[in-house]
Amino acid sequence: MQFEPGTLEAFGLFLVRSSALVLSAPVLGSTTGFSGYKIALIMSVSFLLYSVHGEPLGHVLLPIEFGCLAMREILIGLALAFSLHAVMLALRVAGELVGHEMGFNMAAIIDPVSGLRTPIITQIYEAFFILGFLMVDGHQLLLRGLAQSFERAPVGTLDMGEDIPWLIERLFSQMFTAGFTFAAPVLIVLVSASLLLAFLARAVPQLNVNEAGFTARIAVGMLSLFVFAPLLTPGLHGLYAHFEKGMAAVLDAIAI
Repeated sequence: MQFEPGTLEAFGLFLVRSSALVLSAPVLGSTTGFSGYKIALIMSVSFLLYSVHGEPLGHVLLPIEFGCLAMREILIGLALAFSLHAVMLALRVAGELVGHEMGFNMAAIIDPVSGLRTPIITQIYEAFFILGFLMVDGHQLLLRGLAQSFERAPVGTLDMGEDIPWLIERLFSQMFTAGFTFAAPVLIVLVSASLLLAFLARAVPQLNVNEAGFTARIAVGMLSLFVFAPLLTPGLHGLYAHFEKGMAAVLDAIAI
């Protein structure tokens, strides 16, 4: 079977962009191993999208040309995945703040995804987010964004949006602020408890603040997480809305 000139090169570029998204997105395939299901997912998504949006480049590319075009596809795939990473950043900021005030950061365990020490509260927040993300079909939105990217930024050209660095900076700052907002109810209670312990230490010097404060902050933190649990629903819905807006902004930024 003989393909038209540029067919394999065009499919390869589809494969590169799809691989960059699937391998870097937190939900689809951001784990330590390169498992067989990732290869199957990348191949099936690339073949499906090429059959819908792809067409031969018309000529055979030189290795240096294909390398430059592949780098562009990697950057686009990473930019699409960053829209989800930015939302996950808000959860990590919230978990770090709450875990630090509760003293749980000392009990952090190794995250197999990033290889870093991740506080327990952060893992709880991320687990709720991922479950809700799958329930609202967020993974389908991510793949639809990949499909739309081939319409906005077709393969075979080096043109790329110039606003992507500014967009990444804006998403980063917005999600950092969202993390503070997400953790605010529990964090305010924990800070108030710490201030109360400080006043007790001044009033009762015989009180062992370190021993009593450590236990009290954990108890207050766990109680606050339980009391403010209903606020997780609107908070997560707000993060899902941020992800949808971020994906749309990235698509607009890469459009040529």
